[in-house]
Amino acid sequence: MSELPSVYGGEILHVDLESGESEREEIDPEQARALLGGNGFAAAQVREHVPTDAGPFDPENVVVFAVGPMNATPFQSTSRGVVGFVSPMTNGFFDSTFGGTFPRAQKTTGFEAIVLHGEAPELSTVVVDEHGATVAAADGLAGVDTYETCEAVREREEGDDEDDVHVIAAGPAGENLVRYACLVHRGRDREGVAGRGGSGAVLGSKNVKAVAIREGSFEPNVADESAFRELTASRMGPLMEETQMLTDYGTSGLVNPINEMGKLGMRNNQYEQADDEFAEAVSGETLEAEYVSEDTTCANCAVRCGKHVTVQSEGITEAKIPEFESLFATATMQEVDDIKRVMKANDLCDRLGMDTISWGVTVAFARECAENGLLESDSPHLEFGDADGLVELARRTAAREGVGDQLAEGSFRIAEALEDGSERYLHGAKGLEFAAHSPRGLKGMSIGYATSTRGGSHHDTRPTLQYSGEHDETTDGTAAFAARSQHFTALGDSLTQCRFVSEGGWGKRIDERYRDALEAATGWELTTEDVEEIGERIYTLERTINVERGIASRETDTLPHRVMHEPIPDGPAAGMHCPPEELEAMIEEYYAFRGWDEDGTPTTETLERLDLDELAG
Repeated sequence: MSELPSVYGGEILHVDLESGESEREEIDPEQARALLGGNGFAAAQVREHVPTDAGPFDPENVVVFAVGPMNATPFQSTSRGVVGFVSPMTNGFFDSTFGGTFPRAQKTTGFEAIVLHGEAPELSTVVVDEHGATVAAADGLAGVDTYETCEAVREREEGDDEDDVHVIAAGPAGENLVRYACLVHRGRDREGVAGRGGSGAVLGSKNVKAVAIREGSFEPNVADESAFRELTASRMGPLMEETQMLTDYGTSGLVNPINEMGKLGMRNNQYEQADDEFAEAVSGETLEAEYVSEDTTCANCAVRCGKHVTVQSEGITEAKIPEFESLFATATMQEVDDIKRVMKANDLCDRLGMDTISWGVTVAFARECAENGLLESDSPHLEFGDADGLVELARRTAAREGVGDQLAEGSFRIAEALEDGSERYLHGAKGLEFAAHSPRGLKGMSIGYATSTRGGSHHDTRPTLQYSGEHDETTDGTAAFAARSQHFTALGDSLTQCRFVSEGGWGKRIDERYRDALEAATGWELTTEDVEEIGERIYTLERTINVERGIASRETDTLPHRVMHEPIPDGPAAGMHCPPEELEAMIEEYYAFRGWDEDGTPTTETLERLDLDELAG
């Protein structure tokens, strides 16, 4: 057996929440080479430990915190972590990534993955250091928001160095099992949010309020330090040039350019372009000019795309700036251009611990249902344009109060309960609401969302190349493009590198630059094809888990009614949509490219080629 490269800490920590005991597992060097880390390790742990019939809130589900081989090395912006679990939104494998300082601190413990099993007997915190884990009562933290929880746990657990403890927490929404509850890490500088899929709800179902990491002594050593540093230095210039907009405005800088393309969802995606005045009111330029109080950054990142905003009239001080996806979900999809109220709603979501995308799109769906007489409710807040109501609905959803109890289930479950044609207004796939990138206006996102292992996530198939003109209006080659983009994102989430930096500094496709960096870090001899295959292997493993759970098939690889049957009504992208026959043709091409059968199941030959018969079996 080959040796494990010294960039790895070497162990996985398993924590039994019921007993409070923990066990160490040595990492198999062959599995490290096959799956790298991050989402690869998370998928392997979910596949091994969660029965296919276990529900997301069952004790048999696990929560996996995983990092990758590049974490805590000079490789740019690798202070990213992955949270893996079976999702309350999709009932399938889900991995959600986040930045800040927690993942880098986890790396120093030597534990590449921390796996939480079972259910704690009372509301608890889990504290991990290089010696193992302790599970203790979370006294006084029930109902406390994510920011206050992070600060309280850090104060309780800090040692001689006040900066050596790093915390990620669920908010009241997680405790109340809001299905899209998220986890929030408030680091020394920038917040990190494991936003999508319901990680906060799963942690809440396990009676865990927060997980804390106390920094350890492990330092990863790359195999060829000279080559590694030369490679990372060579990418700094292109990185800073490509990401200047992010440095200037954060992701909120995308509002105006995407609106100008006519591909920004408005009023629950009834149309896809705001007027100039509306777009400017919620744009990154307006936020930067009037409300940004400081720039923030994750560990080991020169881009500094994070920002804090202050709005005295809303009681907001040094809050996280709304990301582009959040502005889409809580402003344009609501037809709300009162940016102060939008920031208040976003700050509440962060503090209460809710995914702004799923929450916002669910509210927009409910508003359209109410507009058409399909949703009977005593709530006075289900009208498009109601900015004050938006803030109130955030509070009600986290508390599962009134109509908030319905909103807490997500749009797909509301539609299932309503029937009466409400599914016409859904904006998502496989139970997860879409992010901001138009499945009508971007053909790569059409097939990408339909085949995503996560559902309506923009972090499987990426929209970046599509906005630059590749695969935006044609289906020619789009299925293969989507599949290879999924390999690229799986690779990035296993390394664990920030998507913005990988795309900006290292390239938007897997090529020799990633191969050279991985070789220098690990000492493995690799071809570019080997690296591409790692991404393919991880993605196929995720698909296999979902096939086994009965949620991935040709029937579920689909898009909602509006995307397939209602063309964009006006603007630069007028007429664009993805009719059923077009999606069907892309699905055929996609399955053939991947070596999956006609129902979307990876064939035995494909699993054997990727060594998944052994790894997943």
